[in-house]
Amino acid sequence: MSGVIQVNDRGSGAPPTAAVLDRDRLRELFDLRSSYNARSGGDYEDDPNPVWHELREQGPVHEGIVHELTGYDRPALFQGLPYPDRPHFSVFSFDVCDQVFRDNETFASSPQAVDPTGGQIGASSSMLSMGGAQHRRYRALVQPSFVPARGPWWITNWIEETVHALIDRFAGDGAAELNVDFCAAIPVLTITSSFGVAVEEALHIREVLHDSPEAIRMLAPIVAARREAPQDDLISVLVQAEITDEDGVRHQLSDHEIYTFAILLLLAGSGTTWKQMGITLTALLRRPEVLEAVRADRSLLRPAVEESVRWSPTDPMFARFATRDVELGGLAIPRGSVVHLCLGAANRDPARWDRPDEFDIHRPMKRSLGFGSGAHVCLGMHVARAEITVGIGALLDRLPNLRLDPAAEPPRLIGMYERGATEIPVLFDS
Repeated sequence: MSGVIQVNDRGSGAPPTAAVLDRDRLRELFDLRSSYNARSGGDYEDDPNPVWHELREQGPVHEGIVHELTGYDRPALFQGLPYPDRPHFSVFSFDVCDQVFRDNETFASSPQAVDPTGGQIGASSSMLSMGGAQHRRYRALVQPSFVPARGPWWITNWIEETVHALIDRFAGDGAAELNVDFCAAIPVLTITSSFGVAVEEALHIREVLHDSPEAIRMLAPIVAARREAPQDDLISVLVQAEITDEDGVRHQLSDHEIYTFAILLLLAGSGTTWKQMGITLTALLRRPEVLEAVRADRSLLRPAVEESVRWSPTDPMFARFATRDVELGGLAIPRGSVVHLCLGAANRDPARWDRPDEFDIHRPMKRSLGFGSGAHVCLGMHVARAEITVGIGALLDRLPNLRLDPAAEPPRLIGMYERGATEIPVLFDS
């Protein structure tokens, strides 16, 4: 295999052109063990679930931070961290996590009010950190592009071509690595292409999302072009969107607001789906009889994806901030505390699921917290499902006798605040 991955760049309707993704850069950005991902605990290689089971049995809520309670003794940054001057509490049961998600007045998404029209541009000033009416107004702007009915728009315009171009790269080799070379590339190309970012720039914009000036430098020409001539893409949706403020006055989004939205969508759209796809593939490939059942009956692919989201959600923790003194799970939570919701533990709560540690695609369907809950339920979950199902379905269609490479180390699930698979080395009949 060469050091580049060739794909087709449709560029929001532009004629296909040859472009490449650098495999080494892909690995740096998307291998959880890389220095880029170390800050979220990417070097944690144990199974946290036995510890989480013990903690949940002792009580639904504990004083402390999830990674420290789990036994990870290095610093870790994630949503709700570090905030060293605030009390921290962690929740491990499904019911209490769900309760917190659904009470936005008591448990806010941000420790302070968010102003998306001025100040710093980035996810911290986006709707991810908003609450109440403000969150509803801004979410309503882009939600129509992410509803299930818009799935074909995403699949036809961006997902299918990306998936098959990537498979074309290795289909004749009889072997491949699927986690970084396939799973990681699909979402980043899908979301950047939906913004009109050229394929050769896709990894760079993903890499600089925490550097607002550089990200804006790349986005500004696209926003300006779409204001002049809207196309059938996501930036055009934002450019043409209108919002009604508290006084009932309607106005279009400013460039500042669009950049903030764009950075959030790029972070979310390229940051989680690849890991969940890798988790799903790992679960299936390590259970060949389940993989063959899905191959024979594609209606089982959707429950397999939902089970993977329950069994091992790729982001197993989110945080909320207590706006008042409150009791939670029998503990007094002071106003201003950070409340960490351990979704990985909540999704294996035996009070809700029988045999919760088993990966079982036939279990009765119940809502999990893998995509969150309440007003902030994941905006892009339907697109994520489409990417995963189209991607795995295409692998099963095009790679006969797909199986793990018995001579290579089998994939493992690693990471603390971002969970995902190691390499997924496979063989197939070419």
